Amino acid sequence: MGLTPDDVARLDDIVKRKCPLHRGEYLFQEGEPFRALYVVKSGSVKSYARNADGEVRVLGFHLPGELIGLDGIEHNTHACSAKVLETSAICEIPYAHLQTLSAAIPSLQQQMYRLLSKEINRDNEMLFLLTNKNADERLATFLINLSGRLRKRGLCATDFYLSMPRHDIASYLNLSAETVSRRFTHFQKAGLLDISGKHVQRLDIPALEGMLAVGMTVTINKG
Repeated sequence: MGLTPDDVARLDDIVKRKCPLHRGEYLFQEGEPFRALYVVKSGSVKSYARNADGEVRVLGFHLPGELIGLDGIEHNTHACSAKVLETSAICEIPYAHLQTLSAAIPSLQQQMYRLLSKEINRDNEMLFLLTNKNADERLATFLINLSGRLRKRGLCATDFYLSMPRHDIASYLNLSAETVSRRFTHFQKAGLLDISGKHVQRLDIPALEGMLAVGMTVTINKG
């Protein structure tokens, strides 16, 4: 982030290492006071909110190295909930301490601006995906994005576990769970991936990107 070793040490001093959290536990819930930001050290977390009818809409999946909790900054109240998908190690950064430190370290403040900008861009990309792409394109984009985020963190980009259940993926992509399951089956039959349960054993990124480039729907050659 462009920080000096001394700056990194000062940032490290305010970080709280939480005990491992297990599947189903919360970092925070919608409506709770905003006090801290969180970084996933290992594992994964989903964020979601409920609409006026009480229906759950998954807003995102957060992987190692990613920040959670920026939703609470505007009104000092969390606008969504963050729930652990698997046993995860989480670092907590008290926001009041981070503000004080950011004022003293310009490069840290710049990093915060970058993260806020990234969140805005991610929201815009998701809106475009949901309004302009068919089911195959949505699932392909999801898998490519997930693969790229894993690769950036030094993890395998083509062989990984999906910690999120199908119905969460469906909620995130604004599709039915049945549609997501069918599209995974079609992707496998088309040779775009090999998947067993939640284990993606092979992911053909070039083929998925090629599919998006021409805006096609997966078809199976039965001959």
